[in-house]
Amino acid sequence: MAEKNTASRSDLHHIQNRVREKLEDHIHYDFSPLQNNLLKSFFDLVQEYDRLDDFYRISVVVLLESMQVESAFYLLDAEEKHLKLVCNSQEGIIREPRPVPTGIYLSDQAYKAENSFVVPIYRKPPQELPKDENFLSPNQQPWQENTPILGMFEVSPLEKLTETDQFFLIKYVNRIGFRLHNRILAQQNIKHLKFINSLVMDIEHNVIIPNMYFKHLFNQLRKKIGEMQELELEMKEYKKASEVSSEACNVIIDRMSNLREDLMGYQHEMLKHHANVSLFLESLFRREHFERGHLVLRPRLCKVEKEIILPQFEQYKSRLQANKITIDRPKGMDEEEIPIMVDKGLLAQVYANLFSNATKYAEEIIDDKGIPRKAMAYGREIIDDYFGPNQRGAKFNVFTTGHHLSPQEVSALYSEGFRGINSYSKPGTGHGLSFIKHVIEMHGGRVGYEATGQGNNFYFVIPLPTIKFLRPWPEQLEFDEEL
Repeated sequence: MAEKNTASRSDLHHIQNRVREKLEDHIHYDFSPLQNNLLKSFFDLVQEYDRLDDFYRISVVVLLESMQVESAFYLLDAEEKHLKLVCNSQEGIIREPRPVPTGIYLSDQAYKAENSFVVPIYRKPPQELPKDENFLSPNQQPWQENTPILGMFEVSPLEKLTETDQFFLIKYVNRIGFRLHNRILAQQNIKHLKFINSLVMDIEHNVIIPNMYFKHLFNQLRKKIGEMQELELEMKEYKKASEVSSEACNVIIDRMSNLREDLMGYQHEMLKHHANVSLFLESLFRREHFERGHLVLRPRLCKVEKEIILPQFEQYKSRLQANKITIDRPKGMDEEEIPIMVDKGLLAQVYANLFSNATKYAEEIIDDKGIPRKAMAYGREIIDDYFGPNQRGAKFNVFTTGHHLSPQEVSALYSEGFRGINSYSKPGTGHGLSFIKHVIEMHGGRVGYEATGQGNNFYFVIPLPTIKFLRPWPEQLEFDEEL
């Protein structure tokens, strides 16, 4: 306890020292009433407005209204290599990228351009400037990487700015940078939290709920274990008997053989389900997802039907059959299949969602011959010029019989939380199709829906890389481009 109290007093003394330093600094700064009012207006307004665009506008307009000078806000791009103009006092927010004016460059100190004064926008409060406060040229002060700078702030015309004004602008832009940094961090945190919430829904929808299938398998195992126990008791009774007929022994052998086959089947089913769940867990729990705040693809070359569709189809085959859904599989799809660069784990979840929906929502219809039909089918076709001239796409279809969706349902089909009119009596979260859309768009593809003669076709199209086969698959491939 004594150590905690000592640490607390030490922290308090540190803050007291910083307060004294700041009070002395502001006495030294000796800002004019106009400059003090400018800072007060800036602080009040940036608390009043939440959006980043408004923050940029306030930063330039406060100077325009108080000092009658023009200003421009430049930020580093996403790769933190080049400056881009985001706002100025003449036009406001700049939506379209444009070249940075000649004479504007990155620097960790303020400098004078041809007719303007340019100040670095720091991510955090910078070190005090050197006492001589020389303003360096590009040749004197080259840009150093990893300097904690967000961008540059330009004020013009230079002739209107005294040395005192320039000193004030350095302090003003420091305050802009600190608050901008906090806002960017807050936005990143919000985005990260939204992604985590979405990822939790992905995990619940694609891992936790399907994982309940293990409970069904465990119940079946328990049932078979009970049958084995009954068989054990019968064998004990036979042992007590003086004579056991050959026919009775054969019956027991047949029952044991059937039990063994059933148990082997369940063991095989559990292995497949475990492999599937492991694949989903790997693709949803990647460290990169959490570090970057969004799903990160790990594309690899694979044959979609063989490595993705068929394993998922085997997972849902028994459930489709249990719901009396006939299955139409394509002929020769594997023989003519083109290998594609995709994230195997995430695309497998796309098919898991589509097959799960087919299991729940396929409806019986009367076909053209007057015969009742309840079916699901999957397939693939190549579409030339789908993504532009000479840009082919592979269209993957999952069809189910049933009533067509209404125009209102189609417009909201791939939205988060959407559930069709016929789905309210069935379990579901409305997350599956939005997950599919997200994953396919990450692959550069598109999702869609088509009403057909007997039902509904849900599809997605993925760009095909230009592939030149040097030898038959899979010995050697040469790619002219990748996703």
